[in-house]
This record gives sequence, structure tokens and C-alpha cells, in this order.
Amino acid sequence: MADTKRLTDPNILRHAVLDFRQMSTFVEDPLIFERGEGVHLWDIHGKHYYDGLSGIFVVAVGHGNRRVIEAIKAQLDRLAFPPPLHGTNVPLIELTDLLVRLAPGDLSAVKLLSTGSEATEIAMKASRQYWKQAGKPTKYKIISRYYAYHGATLGAIAAGGTPKRRIPFEPLPAGFVHVPTVHCYRCPMGRTYPGCGVFCAEYLRHVIEMEGPDTVAAVMVEPIGNTGGILVPPPEYLPALRQICDEYEVLLIFDEMITGAGRTGQMFACQTFGVTPDILCLGKGLSSGYAPLSATLWSERIQQAFWGPEEAGVEFGDGHTFASNPISAAAGLASLQEIIARDLPANARVMGERLQAHLHKIGKKYGIFGDIRGKGLLWAVEFAQDPATKARFSVPIGKLIGQEAQRRGLITRYDPDWIALAPPLIVTAEELDAMCAILDESIGVVLDQVE
Repeated sequence: MADTKRLTDPNILRHAVLDFRQMSTFVEDPLIFERGEGVHLWDIHGKHYYDGLSGIFVVAVGHGNRRVIEAIKAQLDRLAFPPPLHGTNVPLIELTDLLVRLAPGDLSAVKLLSTGSEATEIAMKASRQYWKQAGKPTKYKIISRYYAYHGATLGAIAAGGTPKRRIPFEPLPAGFVHVPTVHCYRCPMGRTYPGCGVFCAEYLRHVIEMEGPDTVAAVMVEPIGNTGGILVPPPEYLPALRQICDEYEVLLIFDEMITGAGRTGQMFACQTFGVTPDILCLGKGLSSGYAPLSATLWSERIQQAFWGPEEAGVEFGDGHTFASNPISAAAGLASLQEIIARDLPANARVMGERLQAHLHKIGKKYGIFGDIRGKGLLWAVEFAQDPATKARFSVPIGKLIGQEAQRRGLITRYDPDWIALAPPLIVTAEELDAMCAILDESIGVVLDQVE
């Protein structure tokens, strides 16, 4: 048993710095998890929680998965860390080969890394080096969207589009341009789909023209935006981006940290939307959280720019100490094999339909759901005090509901105006029903308090 008194001592806890948390508040009522199994978690006091968020969109194959655990243990017995400047290792080769076989189009090169921030940084750096070696060295700008989150390193923050994540670290690196996000429920340009003609995509064309096509290296987007509340684009949007990028000779990068590894009902969201990017960034569910792992895949034409005689010096100029770690590669290989063997993308589709039905039923009951949106096992509800006018609550209703759900044993992702569910891809109907029951109860409790 854990020493709960010691672990919750504020004098000990204050030394930890958690992600996006005010530690002075956290130490007053800390949540410390001790173990997990499937979609279930327990804290150090023995309290049970449903993991309705897969950790943070990570644990695709569930907690305590034996295939992944045994693969890591076996690799530890063989080799933990070879010299990465001199050679590679068996799990890395097997994993990169599997990723290329799974990926759409001609995505044929894989750079393994440890974090999502590294993967998006690599994508942007590869774009810039590619254009230099393709004879167009003035193409360096990266266009991304407001509300985007592409990671926590300086380059990734510069590409990100959320003020509270950017402002504390400004001034940021130059060469980054932002366009409005796709948000059909609350269009930043005041338009309404489908009469808008998907103007948010067409707007990108104007920005490229005004920046100068000869200066733009790449456009980077999340197929489904997370930070703004699981923002699902209309079906015409991503194909339009592909067409515009092709027209102006701009690389298209998909950041699939959240939407990859089966989350949207296909192995990759680019398959769900029928659009193949030039560069694909993966992470989170790639290893299901059992070891730090991310990956950046790029097309054959990009790879050809980095392929040549030794003396030419055209190889991709980037390295990370743990980028070729065999333990992480073994975890990723086993996680993908589990996803494939159990056809978890199919389960994501079936359970996603069930989750969507639950949300519509709960929304009808309370009358405060302005929008319900998602794909596969990635869904969000945006709240509105008056759905007819889209008027927001005067209180952070999403945060209050998310906190109440947590007290009742359900982990979600919540913001002032919305709440999201993304349970592990192994979730059963019974487990999903239990999660939605807690959400239902939590909404009722909060509404009684705020009315």
C-alpha cells in the first residue's frame, strides 16, 4: 500500500511541477493515481475512476495491456540503448516498416522521436530543409491555425494558436503565420455552413497569396482540432486544403497526435477524411503511453531530397538522444499490433456511435447542448444556456461539470464551455454506459447548483 500521508504532504508535493497546473492549488487536494486496468483507474486512496480520456488521448489499448508490457520486458532483457550515431536496432526497423505499410499514399520515411512536440518540430524543420534542397530556399514560413496546439517547445508554441499558451513565452521564433480555425458552430468569420462555401479553407488561399507563395513552406493542421473543443471540419475542408497546397507548391502537414492510432475509427484521421498529407505526425496512442514515443512520416519526394552521396551533405540534419530508443519502439510495435489484432478502429466506430447516441439523449434531457461533434471515440459537447441563440453560460459550466464528474469517478477533458470524452479504444458498451451515466448525473447536479 502507498504511504498516502507522505505522498499527499504539501511539503513534498510542492517540489513537483505538473502540466498547466497551479501547484499551490493542486497540493491542497491532490489526485495521485496508483494503478490502472483496462479503462479503469484507482488513486492512492483506493477510489475508482473511469478513464474517459485515455489518460490524455493516449492509452489506446487500455491500462495493463499484457502484449505491450511483455514486449517491453522482453526488450529490456535484450537491449535498452544502443549507440544511435552508429547504428539502429531491431524494434525500430520493425516499427518503421509497419508504419509505412499502414500509412496511406507514398508516406515512406519515418523518423521516430519521444514526444509530440519533437514530431511537429521535425515536420517543420524537414519542410524548410526540403525546400532549400529542392532549389526554393525562400520557402520557410509555416501557416497554422488559431486555437491550434502543436506542442510545448518554442517552435511548436510559435505554430500554436492559443494565446494563453503563447503569450508567456513571447517573443517567439519568426516565420509563423496563423489563419482562423474551422469552427462551424461558432464561426470566427460569422458565417454559416454550408452556405459559407467553406470560406475558412478558401481564406488560406488568400493568406498564401498575401504572404507570397515563394515564402510559404508548409501548412500544418490537426485534422480535428482539440484545444477549441474537438473541432471537426466539414467534409470539404481538408480536401480543399490539399488542393490549395498543391496549387501553390506548399507542403501539407497533419498533426495526428490525438487523432492517430485508431482514434477516429480508421488507423489515421487522414484516412477518415480521405486526404493524404505530405507529412504525418503521430504520438500519444502510437505507444499507448507505455513508453515515450512519437513519429514523423514524410513522402517519397521529400525523402528523395535527403537521399544522396555522403559528400553531398543532404541528409536530414536532426538528432535526438532517445529518438531511436528500442524500448519505446518495442512498445509502439506491440501497441499497433494490438490495435490491428483486435481491430480497435472498428470498435471505435461502433462505440463512437453509441457514445454519440448517449450524448444526444442527455442533450435532449437538459436542453443545454449547443453542439455535439466528434469522430470514432473522440467526442465533445459545447454547452449553451440558450442553444437557439448560442448564448454562453455566465459561469464556466464545462469546468463545473467536468469537476463534478471527476468527483463521481469519471475523468474527462473540460474547458469553460465544453467537455470531451475519448475513452480507450477497448471500451465496452457497459463501460461506456456507466461513463455516460456519471456525466448525466453530473450535469444534473451542476444545473441545480447554478440555477
